[in-house]
Amino acid sequence: MAYVPLDASVLLPGQKGDLDAAFRERRLPNARRFDIDVFADPDSPLPHTVPGAARFSRLMGELGLSEETSLVFYDGKGSVGACRGWWLARLFGHQNVKVLDGGLAAWELAGGALEHAVPPPLQPASYRTRPQYRLLAGSGDILNADSHTVVLDARSHARFTASVPEPRPGVQGGHMPGALSLDWMQLVDEAGYFLPVESLQDLFVPVAGRRVITSCGSGLTAATLLAGLAIAGLPDGALYDGSWAEWGSDPQAPIVTGEE
Repeated sequence: MAYVPLDASVLLPGQKGDLDAAFRERRLPNARRFDIDVFADPDSPLPHTVPGAARFSRLMGELGLSEETSLVFYDGKGSVGACRGWWLARLFGHQNVKVLDGGLAAWELAGGALEHAVPPPLQPASYRTRPQYRLLAGSGDILNADSHTVVLDARSHARFTASVPEPRPGVQGGHMPGALSLDWMQLVDEAGYFLPVESLQDLFVPVAGRRVITSCGSGLTAATLLAGLAIAGLPDGALYDGSWAEWGSDPQAPIVTGEE
């Protein structure tokens, strides 16, 4: 079964670069560019939030993809954007979708072939969504959560406790009442590969048997936690798409600082 690669590379705070230019210069064979900020709601004041089903369907079709296409998402290195793309595709019902562990760097290290220069034009396709909204959470799901539900926060522990300021202007520091801290970087090694299954299972012991909602700064690295759950063989969680960018900017939202 041939997989179509989708380059979902992102820049994290403090990183610089031209991702579209990098895609044109070096990419997996037959790859298409999956821009996280394009596959988003253009009317939302929050960063790269989930688009409507019609927009997602149109954009996927413009990439020459149908809901039956086998997909593999990748980053230039690691898998932060790839995990967001993987989750987004699953949210809209795509079934055969994977993440390339370690990204383009891992592909090159393994001797994989690359394409260069401007990619050829794509033949549009018809894409049908089947939304799976159990994979998506909003602030109301957290405010009204029962004791069976737990929020896992993928930000650094320093941001979780508000011992360092938030990078976005107007956003308070701290965390949601009852949330647990699990820095997404604990799930990967220095080269960006996910840890072995047993190590991931150990990290998720504190949430065993509970429904997990993941959160982060803007909905990106929260998807890394969801991918970690899947690799560990644990039940699907949901992603709080507004994440701390929404919660921390709401003057009415309850916020805890320090160690809880």
